[in-house]
Amino acid sequence: MSLNCNEINLILSELDLEGAFIQEIIQPGYDTLALFTYKAAPKTILICTAQNSVRINETRKKITKNDKPLRYMEFLRAHIKGARINSCSQLGLERIIKLELSKTVAAETPKKNEAVNSIMLPGMAEAFGKTGALPQKAQAKAQPAEEEEKIKDYILYIKLWNNAANVILCDQNNVILEPMFRRPERKELKGEIYYLPEIDEEKNREAEIKFPVRDWSEKTSSSSATSSPAFSTFNEYIDWWYSEHADSLSREALLEKAEKWYNINHSKRQNALDNLLQKQESFKNAEQLKHQGDLILSFGYMIDGSSRFLECEDYETGEKVRLLIDPKKSAQENAAEYYKNYKKAVRGADELLSDIEAARKNIEKLDAQYEAIKREQNPIKIEQLLRRDSTPKQQQKKSHPGLDYNINGWQLYVGRDANENDDLLRHYVRGDDMWLHVRDFPGGYVFIKAQKGKTVPLDILLDAGNLAVYYSKARNNTKVDLYYTHVKYLRRAKNGPKGLVLPTQEKNLCISPDKKRLQRLESLQKM
Repeated sequence: MSLNCNEINLILSELDLEGAFIQEIIQPGYDTLALFTYKAAPKTILICTAQNSVRINETRKKITKNDKPLRYMEFLRAHIKGARINSCSQLGLERIIKLELSKTVAAETPKKNEAVNSIMLPGMAEAFGKTGALPQKAQAKAQPAEEEEKIKDYILYIKLWNNAANVILCDQNNVILEPMFRRPERKELKGEIYYLPEIDEEKNREAEIKFPVRDWSEKTSSSSATSSPAFSTFNEYIDWWYSEHADSLSREALLEKAEKWYNINHSKRQNALDNLLQKQESFKNAEQLKHQGDLILSFGYMIDGSSRFLECEDYETGEKVRLLIDPKKSAQENAAEYYKNYKKAVRGADELLSDIEAARKNIEKLDAQYEAIKREQNPIKIEQLLRRDSTPKQQQKKSHPGLDYNINGWQLYVGRDANENDDLLRHYVRGDDMWLHVRDFPGGYVFIKAQKGKTVPLDILLDAGNLAVYYSKARNNTKVDLYYTHVKYLRRAKNGPKGLVLPTQEKNLCISPDKKRLQRLESLQKM
């Protein structure tokens, strides 16, 4: 349910915005805007354009900033922050609010020669040469002592239509400077003329009768019966009503949405954990594989070259066992296959422990997030938390290419290909940062961000070295040589491929890839 025309007029009369100044503008969400105004006292004006929740009202709730500044907020700040509201009214009963604004801005000062030439008399240009410029002293006298100021006028239209709500900033000639939502089908685009609807007086008289103001005065005297608090103004009632009952930006609706989000994500993470636990259960037979390999070696003489099974007596249990073999292979080759699967199972079991721990931590983190959302009383903050956590990982914008690790306060950047290597090297690292790369193999660059007055610890260097090996063609080698040096000692190869550098003053680092270290680093990966 959105505000009707009569409710808008009542709200505007209570706000009394004429003569107020816009001190700050915050856009907490894509469909919400807050104007911080001051006249006799500060007021926070909330504008919501969400369907079935379209409204404007004063709010006492804290307006939290969005993680990333949104486009329209930045535009409004540049143009109307600090502006005075000269008038505020609804156009007829059309649910369109018109704010006439004026802002004092510094006048553009013309260039020196332009300022001088504008006061030159005919024939003076020849006296001062081809450029027609005055001498330096004369130019100084020609400049105004103080920078002039001028008044710039704007019109802010707030259209509170349920299916087409918008906030549109225009100049004094109704040319659209920028809308909150760009709607080509309605000509609500930058540079278009914003045409106002024709006001039908007869239709307005009907609307005045047809759409009464919601009865809120009784709430003040019988708040206990209606389970709502007492209200001194209609603005207070509207702010409470929408925060409790609206389809969007109401705590009830958002908590319902949060419950669905939690159930879906918890189910996915729990299924992932269950799969890992099942896999771990299958790896418990690893010792059995080794024992079966021993049996094949012990009874290898019984392989006849035709049967795909070896039947023998288990010398540990005394029972008959039937082992699958390849009749074309020798006993040693068949046993080696069992030993290979045994080692693979042991390695997999070790890696699973880390994966299982990470999966459990993910579930704990999700539980903590959901509990924080349920405790939050501010609907705007709940909406931001939900929007942040529901953004797909591939749509989350990175601050830089590649991967990012934060280890005990040390920042590591990892480029995985030539493009990421080159971009990191050009734009995100400095001369004192450390660079690592595998010798004699193509691979990614790893950078350790320098800290003033500190030397890179050996453990951090080994972490970076393992990452460099993992993101290179040498990842399967048992021992790998790397070289490392400061970024300032790298020289770009002339006419070489993208990202290719020639290091100087480099040092050598020889490491054996450490899987446990890499598993720990994977859990610390930020992006």
